[in-house]
Amino acid sequence: MTLLDRIAALGPFFAVEQHVDPTPDPPWRRLVEIVDDPAILADRIAQTRAYLGAASGQDPTAIEVRVAASVTHLGLVARLISPALAAVVLEDRVPTLALDQLHWQPVLGGAFPLSLPPIPPAGGDLHHELFDGPLPTIAQAFDLSDHILVGNVASAVNGAATALSNAAPTLATRSRAVATALLDVPPLRGAHTSNPFRRRSCCLIYRAAPDRDGPLCGDCVLNKS
Repeated sequence: MTLLDRIAALGPFFAVEQHVDPTPDPPWRRLVEIVDDPAILADRIAQTRAYLGAASGQDPTAIEVRVAASVTHLGLVARLISPALAAVVLEDRVPTLALDQLHWQPVLGGAFPLSLPPIPPAGGDLHHELFDGPLPTIAQAFDLSDHILVGNVASAVNGAATALSNAAPTLATRSRAVATALLDVPPLRGAHTSNPFRRRSCCLIYRAAPDRDGPLCGDCVLNKS
């Protein structure tokens, strides 16, 4: 079984495809477009806004733009972090995550299709690949506070480790160790508390419900349970 097969077996938010040609054929597109072209990101946020409105039985205009933007950002960074964390946990291999080398299909309603270039052999630094690569570039494209953006990333790391542990319990210890290595250094160190994990900000999705009074995520700073 290849590494991509082992990653895919963990679930749809981990599964990725692989490409060699840097010029994608439709329906694949280059992921870097989402930060290079403000209109594409604005359209993605508008689509998320419409999706949230439909899911809650509201007109899209009832959904605050910043709520849709935060949900868009969280979904994007989680989609990149999940397979990268899985590759490290499974075979200690760090994928290349430069946005101009990734392909995507901008669908809604789940994990959007993602394609990576061939994953290098064992080795590499996941923190460097994420935080000296796509994550700060993506953050700069969103009109959201750093508090929310960093919290979204911390939540994505913890969520990926939790999902991986649930899918493959024998990898739980290794998964948590890789996640902790990311969470315990800047910029994520101050973005959460541990045992249980709680981010120090909110992704705002509860505000997508009617009267802006929806359920809270399990790791939300507002969740006191």
